Amino acid sequence: MSLTCVAIDDEPLALELVRSYVTRMPEVKLVGTFEDAISGIEFLSRKHPDLIFLDINMPDISGLDLAKALKERPMIIFTTAHKQFAYDGFELEAVDYLLKPIDFDRFSKAVYKAIDLKRYRENVYSTQEESFIYVHSEYRMIKIVLKEVEYIESMEDYIKIHLTNDKPVLTLMSLKKILEVLPEQQFKRIHRSYIVPVFKVRSVQNKKIQLSTVVLPIGESYAEQVKQWLGIKTL
Repeated sequence: MSLTCVAIDDEPLALELVRSYVTRMPEVKLVGTFEDAISGIEFLSRKHPDLIFLDINMPDISGLDLAKALKERPMIIFTTAHKQFAYDGFELEAVDYLLKPIDFDRFSKAVYKAIDLKRYRENVYSTQEESFIYVHSEYRMIKIVLKEVEYIESMEDYIKIHLTNDKPVLTLMSLKKILEVLPEQQFKRIHRSYIVPVFKVRSVQNKKIQLSTVVLPIGESYAEQVKQWLGIKTL
């Protein structure tokens, strides 16, 4: 697995640091560096790298505004000397957020996050045991291994992903949205407030589903769908 990347930063020394770090990682190929956002945007309108190392504080246009302007947004690792932009960066679904001065270990960890995300998007992991998704929580991208999901619960504007061997993960997303990235045959909605993994269903009785650790209700509007994918006549 390899990544193509560009770096956009108005500080020449920061660009040189990215160049030197990339040469130490055979998985990454640097295809362009730019000292101003406008040149970077022009390049990105013609080429489509996997990843951008993007400074936030630039004189002509901020890295945040640049990211918002991209029609086809690559993976982004923001780089900046200022902590206060972290939330804004992750709202734009950044892979990571690196504070300057950046050391190589922290840089490489961010790159490997991007590599993992590319693997997921290209469906390199095709079996249930290896499948995973990423969600944003607590200003980070959290890797959710699908076999560890017990159930997913709606909480107004958020969802809570309950896991087998870890604390629940809360992320700003709807049940409808997460269903779009989950394997269709492995996860089903049973209620306006719940999604369950099919492989964790142990029994069904009185319009309730018994999972490994909890019993959840089946919503009236989902009853027929549940019967169909369970292959049963009554609940």
